[in-house]
Amino acid sequence: MSPVTAVESKRTPLMLGRDLARGRVGFLVSGLCLLFLMPALLTDFRLDLLAKFVCFAIIAIGVDIAWGYGGMLVLGQGVFFGLGGYAMAMHLKLAEAKELGQDVPDFMSWSGVEKLPAIWGPFQYGWVAIIATVLVPMVVAFLLGSLVFRRRVRGAYFAILTQALAAAFVILLIGQQGLTGGTNGLTNITSFFGMDLTDPGSTTTLYTMAVIALGVAYLLARQLVHSRYGRLLIAVRDGEDRVRFLGYDPATVKTIAFTFSAGLAGLAGALFVPIVGIISPAMLGIVPSIEMVIWVALGGRATLVGAVAGALVVNYAKSGLSEQFPGAWTYFQGALFILVIAFIPAGVAGGIRAWRKRMAEAATERQERAAAASGYGETRFE
Repeated sequence: MSPVTAVESKRTPLMLGRDLARGRVGFLVSGLCLLFLMPALLTDFRLDLLAKFVCFAIIAIGVDIAWGYGGMLVLGQGVFFGLGGYAMAMHLKLAEAKELGQDVPDFMSWSGVEKLPAIWGPFQYGWVAIIATVLVPMVVAFLLGSLVFRRRVRGAYFAILTQALAAAFVILLIGQQGLTGGTNGLTNITSFFGMDLTDPGSTTTLYTMAVIALGVAYLLARQLVHSRYGRLLIAVRDGEDRVRFLGYDPATVKTIAFTFSAGLAGLAGALFVPIVGIISPAMLGIVPSIEMVIWVALGGRATLVGAVAGALVVNYAKSGLSEQFPGAWTYFQGALFILVIAFIPAGVAGGIRAWRKRMAEAATERQERAAAASGYGETRFE
């Protein structure tokens, strides 16, 4: 039995009800703090950083659905993040070129491309780009999942396959200088659907959009894992062959979770582009994809709150440590990961949930002993 399964087992309906009520209150309080308190307390620079980390939290929710609840260790989530990011950046670069009276974006002119490539054509329309940021990653994930899971590829083999996909995707982007900007990627993005990104006021607007998207993603994921499908997904994680014996198709169950996870990554990529103003292969490869898994591992697998908190805290710690210790922050990050995995295998949120469960069970046991002793005393008195 895995640490996550051990934490989830033996939870009474009363405990589940308390968790749901506590989750609603926590969601409202966290949402109000992020929407209203943070913009009032943070400078534009720090708020811009937090907006970027909020995008990462959306990715973490998707990773948690696939890995924490579905048991699929995805080491190539950067691919879907990149597909969403490039889809949005392509439209923004085309809009910028149109404003300047140019036929092609600036980097294409530098590469000698004079005619707009056919693949770029549809992205002249904003509605196409918005749909593509989520739909394209989901379609790719659906096709890949349908092929892989029906062949019963799982465990380390699936993790290696997704990692290889990330590496191949980066090589493809770098090799197509005229289409993708090569190593530099798509840069110097200064407007977002008419919004001037160089205006300091745009920081708050983009941050608010990212927080709202995070809230919607969290609610959708929460509804998913608490549904009948969510219970089936957990059953596939814990015993895929048993689920197959009961008449369900684990491949379909896992493909749906993998596709949903990819859609969230694409959404995060689309929001990331106007916030940062750039999308490049360096943000999408193997290392960034592994970092996405680390956020969830530290925060707590199979705990959506833990995934969100892990992404925010780890990236803030990364930013702070890199400012204070430019040459050694990676060692701190590695040490933190090792400590959590060694002493809290279920992550911080999972460890807290397990501790609360033990406290509740201990209190129940004390009440039962007290009731038994009281009943015994009354019997003897009679």
